[in-house]
Amino acid sequence: MAAFKIRYVGGPTAVLELGGLRFVVDPTFDGPGEYPIGDRALVKTAGPAFGPAEIGTVDAVLLSHDQHPDNLDTQGRAYLASAPLVLSTASARERVGDPVRTLPNWDEVELPRPDGRMLRVIGVPAQHGPDGTEQWTGEVTGFVLAGEGVPTVYVSGDNASLDVVQRIADRIGDIAVAVLFAGGAQTPLLGDAFLTLPSEGAAEAAKILGARHVVPLHFEQWEHFSQGADTLVAAFQKAGLAGLLHLPKPGEQIEL
Repeated sequence: MAAFKIRYVGGPTAVLELGGLRFVVDPTFDGPGEYPIGDRALVKTAGPAFGPAEIGTVDAVLLSHDQHPDNLDTQGRAYLASAPLVLSTASARERVGDPVRTLPNWDEVELPRPDGRMLRVIGVPAQHGPDGTEQWTGEVTGFVLAGEGVPTVYVSGDNASLDVVQRIADRIGDIAVAVLFAGGAQTPLLGDAFLTLPSEGAAEAAKILGARHVVPLHFEQWEHFSQGADTLVAAFQKAGLAGLLHLPKPGEQIEL
């Protein structure tokens, strides 16, 4: 079976390679700084390990959502204009326009691979917070990449719901690699509730999915994350899943 490669840029951003195709997840390329949101601000504490020039040509951008600067910042938004295809939510399509294409839950897009076969990109649900909070957090999506002769890869986007993970496992079946946004993001607007999976939730998601490998993203470089690398290692060790966890360092490429 062909390898899956993921190179970590920082925050939610990574370059994926599967079946001869290349994808960028949630492009964020700004340096550290503050992003005002109403009467508060999101604070970015570190810049990307590398930028668009080093990424080179890609086949598509997988954009979980456009409404939060920690998933699509100023330079990331400019980057979309150079992408041949951006797959995202209906809301992102309305706000951003071309080249964003709506990928509804359970719909799929087939992309031709260099070997003549196809790679399927499937839209899957994501819930950016506890039940009933979409009116504040907005529409978000996740993705599954699948095809003949390649491992099936799940990219969670900003999802906090294990019920959503269970629905994906029931519908998709075998997941080889789970790319989980796992910083346990929080906001004063929702108290102690998590907007993305905390570390123990990521370990539980790995169990539900039956994943053979887990690569966390979006677990550092922003002040609103309540958990990070240390808690991920501890949670996966506690769950007996330490061998599944692959913690990337900025700029590092992992091949699975």
